[in-house]
Amino acid sequence: MSDNYFHWTRADMPSQVGRRIIVTGASSGLGAIAARELAGAGAHVILAVRDLEKGDRVATSIRASSPGAVCRVEHLDLSELSSVRSFADRMLTAGQPLDVLLLNAGVSNQPYSFTDDGIEKTFATNVVGHFALTNLLLPLLEMGGDPRVVSVGSNLYRRFRADLAFDDLAFGDYYSPQGSYVRSKVATVLFAAELERRLRSVESPVRSLIAHPGMSTTPMHDNVGGFAQKSVMGLAHALISRDAEEGVLPLLFAATSEQAPSMRFLGWHTRRSDKRLWSDEFVGRGADEDLARKLWKTLDSVTAEDLGVFERDSA
Repeated sequence: MSDNYFHWTRADMPSQVGRRIIVTGASSGLGAIAARELAGAGAHVILAVRDLEKGDRVATSIRASSPGAVCRVEHLDLSELSSVRSFADRMLTAGQPLDVLLLNAGVSNQPYSFTDDGIEKTFATNVVGHFALTNLLLPLLEMGGDPRVVSVGSNLYRRFRADLAFDDLAFGDYYSPQGSYVRSKVATVLFAAELERRLRSVESPVRSLIAHPGMSTTPMHDNVGGFAQKSVMGLAHALISRDAEEGVLPLLFAATSEQAPSMRFLGWHTRRSDKRLWSDEFVGRGADEDLARKLWKTLDSVTAEDLGVFERDSA
C-alpha cells in the first residue's frame, strides 16, 4: 500500500463467515458478481432486488458455484419509498445484525418519469431510496461487527458543472437522461461523505465508504440511447473499459478490507493496465460540505426516515 493506492485482489479478501451483507441491485452486473463473491467467502448475503425472478436465478447460480453458500432473495424497489419501508420492516422484524450494506443498485439513461412520491425516477432509485434504506437499517448495522455502508459512485461526478438545486427533486424543468445520472452520482458522493461525518459526530461504530468500478461493462450501459452516444460509449469501452469481474474489485475492497478508508473515493484510474486501487480525495462538487448538508436536509424532509439517529438541521 502507498498513501493513495492499494495492491488488492480477490485473494486478499478476508473470510466473510459469520457476516450478514445486503447487496442492492444484485440481480445482474456488479451486484450479482459482488453477491457471488461475498457468499463464496462465507457471508450470508441478502440479494435485494426489484425483479424476484432474476434474483432467484442469480441465487441459484451462486449456490451452484459455491456449494453451501447462504443467500436469499428479497424484493426491494428503491424508486418507491413504500417498498423501501416494507423491506426495512422485514429486516428489522427479523432483528439480526447487519455487517455490510452495499448500495449497488442504480439506473441510467432513463426517459423522464417520476415516482408516486413525486421524485424523478433516476434520482429516486440511485439516491433517495438508498438514503432512506440506510437510515432505516442503521439500528441493525450498529449491532454488526466492523459495520459499514458502501455506496457505489462514478468518476463522472467530477465532470458535473451545472448548478445543483435540490429543492425540487422532480427536476422536470431541466431533465436529460445523462445529466440525471451524473447528478445522482454527485449526490451519491455528497451523501456518502455527509453520512460519514454524521456517524463520526455521534461516535457510531458504523462507517461510510464509497467505491467506484471505473468504466465497467455492465447491463446498465445497454440503455444508452442515440447513435452518437452509442458510438462514444462503444469507443470508450474499447479503449478503457474493464470487464465487470474486474470492475467489482473496488466494491469488494470497500466492503471487506480492514485497510479500506472512509472519506476517500476508492477505485480504478483510467488506464486499464493500471491494477492499483486508488484512494482519491473528493473534488469539485463532491467536496462541498455545505452542498452535502443541503442535500441531506432535502432527503431527510422527503423521506421522513431519519429516525432521530442524527441531529436534524435547524436551518
